[in-house]
Amino acid sequence: MTHPALTMLSEEEEMLRESVAQFAKDQIQPRALAMDHAAKMDPEIIKGCFDMGLMGIEVPVEYGGSGMSIFSACLTIEELAKIDPSVSVAVDVQNTLVNNAFLRWGTEAQKKKYFPRLVSDTMASYCLSEPNSGSDAFALACRAELKGDHYLLNGTKLWITNGGEAGIFIVFANVNPVAGYRGITAFIVERGFEGFTVGKKEDKLGIRASSTVELSFENVPVPVENVLGEVGKGYKIAIETLNEGRIGIGAQMIGLAQGAFNNAMSYMMERKQFGKRIADFQGLQFQYAQVATDIMAARLMVYNAARLKDAGRPFIKEAAMAKLYSSQVAESAASRCVEFHGGVGFTKEFPAEKFYRDAKIGSIYEGTSNMQLQTIAKMLQNEHS
Repeated sequence: MTHPALTMLSEEEEMLRESVAQFAKDQIQPRALAMDHAAKMDPEIIKGCFDMGLMGIEVPVEYGGSGMSIFSACLTIEELAKIDPSVSVAVDVQNTLVNNAFLRWGTEAQKKKYFPRLVSDTMASYCLSEPNSGSDAFALACRAELKGDHYLLNGTKLWITNGGEAGIFIVFANVNPVAGYRGITAFIVERGFEGFTVGKKEDKLGIRASSTVELSFENVPVPVENVLGEVGKGYKIAIETLNEGRIGIGAQMIGLAQGAFNNAMSYMMERKQFGKRIADFQGLQFQYAQVATDIMAARLMVYNAARLKDAGRPFIKEAAMAKLYSSQVAESAASRCVEFHGGVGFTKEFPAEKFYRDAKIGSIYEGTSNMQLQTIAKMLQNEHS
């Protein structure tokens, strides 16, 4: 299905969109429900994402990546989410958080060491949240102490996406608690480091195939050369990376909303009551016309934020608005699409209920809706001061 908004795509972007859509339809769709029930990503899907080059979209070609843009990453995330938001968020985290952190703050040695793995066969995680550090992202209890040529990491991380499969982790810890957030530092941790364990996997409402786990660090030795960016600048890395990541979540939410809507429209065009298709009843027409309009508006907001970022222009307010609005639209659209299906929409026989469950996380992760509103308000104050 094409959309007017897609007229702004270049030939390369359109080819990417079509190839990802075909991969999602052929490879992911037949496995989506089974992965949801099992709460586990099929390894073949992960391998397929790597083989398609979807795990290194913005990574320069010289490191093995595709050398494309965040807009291209958003197109990929959107198309995957139309079929399974769980796969979409796995690809999203790899690209908009982990790879972007390496691109912006990694040393040449770090890029040469880790990018070939990140783009070919190794999933990664972005590890900021802790049991007592959610929206208050810098209330970190995880500590790092310098011991000669290495740091010792101690603490716990929670709600870590991709943690079940990841081999590389960007971990935020405080090297100088007295300095507060100015002591926060980002570290590159590998799964095999001594004292590092992947703990409990969360049993979630939605995006169940996407692993969300607890991580434990007990005197984990991390070489000094594995500091990402400058010591004490982890807060800057976290803030700026999440600003970009919000665009990716926005893309996931519009894809989810569109996927739910596509399924609902197909059902309404076939289902008959009182001798005619239910899509022909005006009461439903007004409702699904509004849903389609909301999705289009959210899509244009996400696309605009991505284009601004790629152009090197200010985008923080637009990214927060896109994340906020697209998550609202995804939740309302997915709910309405359950209703469009009637009774069967409340069963696991149709994908409507899965999209409904998957949608809820959009207003929570990578900055709650209230945090987006706070960001937007601060930006508006700055503009009008």
